[in-house]
Amino acid sequence: MRDEQERFIHLVRLAWDLHATGLSAAIDLPKGENPVVLVRRAKGAFRIEVAKYATGWFFTWGRRQDQRVRALDVNAFRRVWEAAQ
Repeated sequence: MRDEQERFIHLVRLAWDLHATGLSAAIDLPKGENPVVLVRRAKGAFRIEVAKYATGWFFTWGRRQDQRVRALDVNAFRRVWEAAQ
């Protein structure tokens, strides 16, 4: 599977899991940029990317170590949900 396809699959799964928690989540496919999940909230959109590192795929929402979680972690959507609050 190509990286672009795997990236999209991770984002769709995250958006679906976030939707199940009651958040408004959508996939954004901006031209010329990597796709992201957008969580709509009162203080503005929260953007979650997925990136591939040597140790695997991670959801990221910032540059710090504590602003990422393994994409295959079964509780990844909970970490993202908490960060989006």
